[in-house]
Amino acid sequence: MQKPLILVTNDDGITAPGLRSLIKFMKEIGDVIVVAPDSPQSGMGHAITINNTLHANLIVVDDVDGAEQEYSCSGTPADCVKMGLQELLDRKPDLCVSGINHGSNSSINVIYSGTMSAAIEAGIEGIPAIGFSLCNFSLDANFEEAKPYIQKIVKQALANGIPKGVVLNVNIPDVENEPLKGIKICRQARANWKEKFDKRTNPMGKDYYWLTGEFELLDKGEDTDEFALANNYISVVPTQFDLTAHHTIQQLNNWNLNEH
Repeated sequence: MQKPLILVTNDDGITAPGLRSLIKFMKEIGDVIVVAPDSPQSGMGHAITINNTLHANLIVVDDVDGAEQEYSCSGTPADCVKMGLQELLDRKPDLCVSGINHGSNSSINVIYSGTMSAAIEAGIEGIPAIGFSLCNFSLDANFEEAKPYIQKIVKQALANGIPKGVVLNVNIPDVENEPLKGIKICRQARANWKEKFDKRTNPMGKDYYWLTGEFELLDKGEDTDEFALANNYISVVPTQFDLTAHHTIQQLNNWNLNEH
């Protein structure tokens, strides 16, 4: 039987330890093709390149644990998936996995995430897709503890499919202090960032700014991704890219916008 073809991408760049770990995990399940950014693209969201040219170079990052083919792309995570599906892969992949991101993409962070936007781009193209993130920013983060859980989620997705219009947002708590307890299917917690800009002045007298902020959790529910992560469970949130607020359509129709 033909092995499943798995497209692997990320937003931290093609040499990021999280991506290298995900490639190794996926090679035990199927044939792996990588199309990933040539430099870090965190926080890019669903940006695409429209005013510059794109380049995709076939490279070898690791000739021992690397994928069958790896392409380093000059674009965003969404660009990488577009390039992979339209130009670089010989056949339609059975699954697209994005990550493993260095840092959480739970709650409102999914809006800004390049990791999840890559998965969403695959989902838009009809490819089952999953974004994986570990709540640890360190380059030395331990990805191995999550391996059996990641592989279980991927195998189940391949066996059962993912509903059309949905991608999975998987976040893994930091495993440095205690072992993982399991997996919880969750909803996205209600939260936001209380942001501000740190204004500074360079030696030439020109002002510049650093974006800073604090994460503010507004949701006390025990069925959320934030609750799962705080209690050392992997959170799996089914995420849709139809942004329509269907429950408000009737309310807006009551505005009588067509009356003169």
